Amino acid sequence: ATGRPGAQLRFPMPRTAAGLGAALLFIPNALSCTTIIAGRLATIDGSILCSHSNDGEGNTDPRLVHVPAQDHASGSMRPIFYAPEVYPRYVGSARGNISAYSSRISSQTAFEPIGYIPEVMHTYAYHEETYGALNEMQVGIGESTCSGVFGTKAAGHGGQALLSVDTLTQIAMERSSSARQAVSLMGALAEKHGFYGAGSFEGSAESLMVTDPREGFIFHVLPDPTGTSAIWAAMRVPDDHVGVVANAFVIRGLNMSALTPDGLPAFLASTSTFSVAESRGWWHPSDGLLDFTSVYSDGEYAHKFYSGRRMWGVYKILAPSLDLPADYGEYRRDRPYPPTARPDAPVSVVQVAGAMRSYYEGTEFDQTVVPAAGPWGSPDHAYGGSQDGKVKGNWERTVGLWRTSDSHIVQLRSWLPNSVGGILWWGPHAAPYTAYVPFVAGLSEINANTLGHAEVMDKATLFWAVRYVANLAQMKWHLAIRDVKEMQAETHTRALDLISRVDAITSARGQPPTQSELNQIFGQFADSVLSAVWATADTIMFRYADGYVNSFNAQGEFSSKPTPYPDWWLNQVGFSKGPPDVPPELELGPYA
Repeated sequence: ATGRPGAQLRFPMPRTAAGLGAALLFIPNALSCTTIIAGRLATIDGSILCSHSNDGEGNTDPRLVHVPAQDHASGSMRPIFYAPEVYPRYVGSARGNISAYSSRISSQTAFEPIGYIPEVMHTYAYHEETYGALNEMQVGIGESTCSGVFGTKAAGHGGQALLSVDTLTQIAMERSSSARQAVSLMGALAEKHGFYGAGSFEGSAESLMVTDPREGFIFHVLPDPTGTSAIWAAMRVPDDHVGVVANAFVIRGLNMSALTPDGLPAFLASTSTFSVAESRGWWHPSDGLLDFTSVYSDGEYAHKFYSGRRMWGVYKILAPSLDLPADYGEYRRDRPYPPTARPDAPVSVVQVAGAMRSYYEGTEFDQTVVPAAGPWGSPDHAYGGSQDGKVKGNWERTVGLWRTSDSHIVQLRSWLPNSVGGILWWGPHAAPYTAYVPFVAGLSEINANTLGHAEVMDKATLFWAVRYVANLAQMKWHLAIRDVKEMQAETHTRALDLISRVDAITSARGQPPTQSELNQIFGQFADSVLSAVWATADTIMFRYADGYVNSFNAQGEFSSKPTPYPDWWLNQVGFSKGPPDVPPELELGPYA
């Protein structure tokens, strides 16, 4: 319950064919995401972290859903569904008794399988948004679409490949108790059944951060040239390093003989990684280590710096002493940034969240001070471009992004039972405006307020509460963002207190709270965050309505004052060329 009048009102958005057709002319169906990973010796508490932003478009499905554990009969087959990467991402009951996906509740048509693979006897419970995010065994994932030199289509959709990255992450959640197992499983399945990517302007390949409480991997995958198998590689992240993937491969030399401190392989890869490169004349063993990115990436898409700038920005925040160059020639050839690096100081969820919200503040690429930010410093440059196509150019691609549908940070803690050790910090809508809400791995249900999406305006959901805040903040961005940050800091402080109390209960009892207790504890907290976000929306509306700054002083006296425009903006828009002042009184003598 939110305590807000009308909070349960729902307004379906019109879906006319003409409207959808027009929208698709301007909105590429794509997910351009930023992911960050931190090893256990690179964090302040020894946890492993990985993040993901779902930087899709207006039709992305941001819902956070719990998928229950299941037992299956021997010889069962698991249905595989096409991944549309729009709302609804799935409809049906074949994946379990999940009300959010029920065709009976939504009146939507159940998806038909495009194929099957053998099922296992037992599958783990997990939380998912578009991709599997965290399972009950503390395996966590973050996704980023990448370009690749090969592409193909799904079975039943013009191709033969069966598995998308969406499905791979779901199967990894269902079947894996470690990150290494998840990587090997996804790679093997992609090779056997074929892999297809998004196929959008962003490319046909994928990258995943794959983590558990003890180690983390960067995993890259793309279709093979036949369209029936896959090429993949994975790099084990050094324990004291952080890494970032921003819609471009980062793994370089594949040193297949390298070992981790535990004596396990530091790199994993398909045999096709080497055989295809050699058969095409792109690499030979005599060349030395195969550079996966140089060979198999198709480079940055959309524009130069689309990926590299975000890598630079994240390292600028987490490892500024690297003093990495902001400029480079061509991403694949110049190798401007390392796949991972040692941070200047141990990082926390707060630092990773800050990086996910970055507009490059304080750097030469700060989007809050460029002319496009307008008089109030908004870095959110919405889609548009030249009406007739004559004006060419691109906006700077920031990490924090107005069109993000949801993001998350997975935190994995080896010293606690899995049910409370794994935390999914889920943030609905755009990271710069969201409050990250914790959901532990051991929940058996997740609040309905996580089920908001763009097609139905539902004020009882976190998605729409944050979306309101993000849009209202545009009125006076440079002031409203202070209110947003205050809410974010207060919410995170309360969340840390909540986590500490749950940890204390676990320690005192010698076991974690029961599943029903966890459902209640974290459900109530999510409700409280919903109320806090709506309160922030109300605060922004009250304080900055109609272009004024409205406030009460210490004596309770109300004032409503305009905010002066910056001189540079007034000059830029021709303010001084507007109507002149009233002319001085003429010497006409007495009125006759």
